[in-house]
Amino acid sequence: MFKKYISIALLTLSLAACKNQQNRFSADIAIPVTIQEVKLGNIQEVFTATGTIVSEYESTLSSQASGEYYLQTNPRTGKKYKMGDQVKTGDIIIKIEDREYENNVNINGAKIDLDISKMEYEKQTALYEKGGVTLREKVNGEKQWVSAQKNHENALLQLAKMRVTVPFDGVITDLPHFSQGVKIEQNKEVLQVMSYKEMVMDLMLPESQITKISLNQKAWITNYAIPDDTLAGKLNQMSPAIDIESRTFKGRLAIDNQEAKLRPGMFVKADIIVDKKDSVVVIPKDVILVRSYGKAVMVARDQTAQERKISTGMENNGMVEVTEGLEPEERLIIKGFETLKDRSKIKVLNK
Repeated sequence: MFKKYISIALLTLSLAACKNQQNRFSADIAIPVTIQEVKLGNIQEVFTATGTIVSEYESTLSSQASGEYYLQTNPRTGKKYKMGDQVKTGDIIIKIEDREYENNVNINGAKIDLDISKMEYEKQTALYEKGGVTLREKVNGEKQWVSAQKNHENALLQLAKMRVTVPFDGVITDLPHFSQGVKIEQNKEVLQVMSYKEMVMDLMLPESQITKISLNQKAWITNYAIPDDTLAGKLNQMSPAIDIESRTFKGRLAIDNQEAKLRPGMFVKADIIVDKKDSVVVIPKDVILVRSYGKAVMVARDQTAQERKISTGMENNGMVEVTEGLEPEERLIIKGFETLKDRSKIKVLNK
């Protein structure tokens, strides 16, 4: 019986010794880690919205008079105008011809009346200075000249209705087909023009952002079909009223699209920069550990890891601002931290 107790005691001591040796062995293992020196950087707070963009300048033109339809030749291509053609302000795309209408306008007669009335007024003015006519006669001559000017101007305006011209630089986006010489009616849609250089995007912004978002804030615009191209924009209009049902307010972005990378109707993402901080501690978000007391990171101190409680601020693009708990030039563990505990031994791979 006595020998049995001795054997049990010896076995217990042996197991304890093995456990202590194992613990000592585990404590001596240095876990390989990668570190990164904590540095100051810049970070932005971004609000992201999506929506459809439209052209800032868009016009659908109709025939202002009835008559025979004639599509004109594009002087830049030597061919008839077509959809996709670049056009300039004042380009005549379509002419409408109606001989009876033009005769009624009588532009040549209006021009002759203008010339005659001008000469008569100049004659009356010269005679008045010499005492040859009364002031009343001179004023009547001036009145006739002014009336002739207005008649001539009205005739020009009437003839202008026979031409469909481009109101701004842009691109032909729609050109309904009509046969040359066919008669079309007044108010027939014949041309659509857009300018791609400036685009706009309407946003419905949440009420929570009204104190952060303001006019002229920058935005970065990305189209899902071409994610590598980012264009600049800014908030140039903002409604002061909150929609009662949706708890949102309306904003409008102006987008610089000089290279025509975006087209009207595209669905895009807008990242609006609502705040920005310079020279603050910024670290990767994926190195932050979640503990019962809050957020923490692992910092290398000599050959051991130290668990450090931190407080954070802005987040953007996988980066986080650290407001408390880290200082510049400290060695932040960015790889191998997942299994570490406070005071774990480490082996730094990138010294």
